[in-house]
Amino acid sequence: MRPYKVLIFIACVMACLGVLCIVLPGRFAWGEKDLRWPTLAEVFGEDSEHSEYSEYSEYSEYPEIAEDIPEEFPVAPDSLVADTTPAPAPTPQPVAPRIAVDSTTDSRVFLLPFYASLPQSVDQVVRVLHYGDSQIEEDRMTQQIRDALQARRYGGAGVGLMPLAQTIPSLTVKQQLHMGGKLITPAQGPRRYLVYGFKRDQRADGLYGPMGQMAVMNDSLVKGSESLMAVCTPQSRERRYTQWKIFADPAIQYTTSGDTVRLSGRGDVYALSQQSETGIIVDNIPMRGCLGLVFTKMDRAQLATFYQQENVRLIIMQFGGNAIPSNKNPGTIAGIVKGLREQVRYLRQLAPEAAILFIGPSDMLTQIDGEWQTYPMVPYMDRLLRKMAMEEHIAYFSLYTWMGGSGSMMRWQEAGLAGHDGVHFTRSGARKAGNAVADWIIKDMSE
Repeated sequence: MRPYKVLIFIACVMACLGVLCIVLPGRFAWGEKDLRWPTLAEVFGEDSEHSEYSEYSEYSEYPEIAEDIPEEFPVAPDSLVADTTPAPAPTPQPVAPRIAVDSTTDSRVFLLPFYASLPQSVDQVVRVLHYGDSQIEEDRMTQQIRDALQARRYGGAGVGLMPLAQTIPSLTVKQQLHMGGKLITPAQGPRRYLVYGFKRDQRADGLYGPMGQMAVMNDSLVKGSESLMAVCTPQSRERRYTQWKIFADPAIQYTTSGDTVRLSGRGDVYALSQQSETGIIVDNIPMRGCLGLVFTKMDRAQLATFYQQENVRLIIMQFGGNAIPSNKNPGTIAGIVKGLREQVRYLRQLAPEAAILFIGPSDMLTQIDGEWQTYPMVPYMDRLLRKMAMEEHIAYFSLYTWMGGSGSMMRWQEAGLAGHDGVHFTRSGARKAGNAVADWIIKDMSE
């Protein structure tokens, strides 16, 4: 066979294998047979989930991450003894009690300021913000926390905050945006800016509002965007909201009728909210692909004003999972946790009366020598996050430990609670995890 024919044959085989990797990335199950092969990301030494952020990465804000390498990869026991030396106190002083902690401390002790604020829900709104990555998209997990606090304990109604242009469908509210009398997609609507994701979608002034994203009604950016209609229909009629709140520039005028809000004017729209006049409001704020290192890029004064005026008493941060697939260096993981500590301190300064709860990443699977196993950095990050939380006097819920630790994601897959990617929960799995977090939050501390 001539050399050029051999070359053509090899090229055809590689092309066929490439198509196979794209159509069936990594694995194909057929009856009792389970075929596995490297993904394109593994072949080319990159991670497909994070390659879209080549233009911008949260790492760029933390150059010390790559240098923050521990002397060795510590193998610590599950019960971690935290450093009992209090972290430097922020300004203003947090309300959370400054107490010595150890491995036996129930970290819900750091939720005491939130528990103390709950009686206020009889006369006013008590707000809970749930920030997280793609695990909480569609209002997953947040919905169960909301239901537990509203229906099972303290009242309140409505799904709370939502962006003007909802790019990810929600399980709890169906949103449609109209411009010029026509139904449009979010991409056809007002220009959006996000604190996470591509650098081209970010703004220099940090004015993103409480959701880390906003939309600009301005004809010069998108013609027709100075007159909009948003229809936001709750998917459950239980505990139906009783009022709209619009967070926008004063130049934006709006009227509401049922599930419809009409907006006009030129300016920034930060969020819409369906809520009640009193009770608990729990806001779902997903940030796809985000490491959680973005809060210090959001305007301090704007965020602090929202937290104070809206009586924010609990901030939930659920991040860490996006750091796992693309990082094998313990030093990089330690640097990311260091960056998350900075975010915790920043939010505590802006909302000194609020308690903070950090939810760590779940178990996550990858192929190692052809076998599906837990990413080695998952238990390491979980231990570092737990230690950081105890040192910063914030509550910590370990999804990884609660699921059952190493390899538990495989059992979740078998039970239909996790997807084929070995990373994300299914809707039923997210519901189970959300209920676990909710039960843990409201469980009697005396038990």
